[in-house]
Amino acid sequence: MKKVPLRQCVGCREMKSKKELVRILKTTEDELMIDATGKKNGRGAYICRSMECLEKAQKSKGLERSLKMPVPQDVYETLRKELAELGTEQ
Repeated sequence: MKKVPLRQCVGCREMKSKKELVRILKTTEDELMIDATGKKNGRGAYICRSMECLEKAQKSKGLERSLKMPVPQDVYETLRKELAELGTEQ
């Protein structure tokens, strides 16, 4: 049996399989982006594909803690848009 990699959502703090979550990546240049492949280099934080978890992560500063840097408001806006698009694909 293959081991499923689990990650904790920075919003709801639940452990879920890596495939269920979206990886937000901080690159070496301190840029924030959504890492669709989950394989890019950099520090990653995982979040469920729901607006609810994004809101929770913003309130609790979960993303800031995981990425060890302040997350600007416009990054949250971009994440909202991208999560909305991801939600419609499934």
